[in-house]
Amino acid sequence: MNNDTEHWKNTGIQTRLSHMGKSPVFAGGSAVNPPIVRASTVVFENTAHQREMRARRDSERIFSYGARGTPTSFALEDAVSELEGAYRTRLLPTGLAAIGMALLSYLKPGDHLLITDSAYLPVRHITEQFLRPYGIEYTFFAADGSDAESKMQSNTRMVYAEAPGSLVYEMCDLPALAAMAHARGAMVMVDNTWGSGVQYRPLALGADVSVMAATKYLSGHSDVMMGTVATTQEMWAPLAERCDAFGMTVSPDDAWLVLRGLRTLSARLKMHEQHALQVAHWLTTQPAVKTVFCPALPTDPGHALWKRDCDGTNGLISFELPVGTSGDTVDRLIDGMKLFGLGASWGGYESLVTPAAMTQARTVTDWSARGPIIRLHIGLEDPADLIADLAQAFSGAQLAS
Repeated sequence: MNNDTEHWKNTGIQTRLSHMGKSPVFAGGSAVNPPIVRASTVVFENTAHQREMRARRDSERIFSYGARGTPTSFALEDAVSELEGAYRTRLLPTGLAAIGMALLSYLKPGDHLLITDSAYLPVRHITEQFLRPYGIEYTFFAADGSDAESKMQSNTRMVYAEAPGSLVYEMCDLPALAAMAHARGAMVMVDNTWGSGVQYRPLALGADVSVMAATKYLSGHSDVMMGTVATTQEMWAPLAERCDAFGMTVSPDDAWLVLRGLRTLSARLKMHEQHALQVAHWLTTQPAVKTVFCPALPTDPGHALWKRDCDGTNGLISFELPVGTSGDTVDRLIDGMKLFGLGASWGGYESLVTPAAMTQARTVTDWSARGPIIRLHIGLEDPADLIADLAQAFSGAQLAS
């Protein structure tokens, strides 16, 4: 096609409106951040060019159609790949979509999945609603990995871990788990949303696939839904083929927002860590708090593994109230907090609180004899103000000393 500007000078206004302004020419430097490229249709110079690009796009990353990504999403893919130490990365609409598509890419009927008891609760719904009806077996193993090897089967295709685990942050020995799985012919996938590629790097510890909810710390502003799947070179092709087959893609505007969030990720995480540790230490002094869950605390059962494998912690902490604490008391405590929003997500700049239904979230470990668990996400507010808010909420719920 002839895109020469001279060709359009004598055409009608409707024609010119359809073709003008596509290739601006300017002198100067380059933008700090990549531009947002919104595109569904991609046009080619001629038929030979189109054939060449379509022939290459299954093995190379080619700008050939909006559903296969745009330069904006490609930039984010590269950034996440570098963050995770991966060969390539694929972007998905949500963190759960990333997990689901990865499972769909590597498992087939007749396979067995060995999955951690500490997995993100909606992943349990995937096992019930997708894996079971499609003939894929699954078994949950203890969050610390202690019984994983004994539960391996001859058809175990994948070991799925999350470290630290959801809600109460159990650590597992991922290098040992990966070595065991690989020796038995199984691949290893890890939910790395907690670690965000900064504080934990599963691929460097032996995993084959790492998934993250970019919705959380990568974005950092509670205004984007997105998931990422980063893989080794050996694991890339099945994921790419399945994502293309299902037309999985993300908005370039959302990709740009996550790219913007990445610029401050390390700085934000340091603040979250500093603030969360102050709150965690305060909670350990409260008579009404039975247990504080945070692997960065020396008293945590997973502290040694956290110290070996992680580079810091984040804003997530949870705490246990005494056995027998009523649901009304828990409600009064949460409703009495003024600076904590009641919300289930996390990773933004704001502090949040939510009750944790551990008896629903765990099946290998029995939590029925434990007290109520409350999860906090400590944001970027002044930690002294957050502690004061917690203190008055404890008092109002008659949980003070």
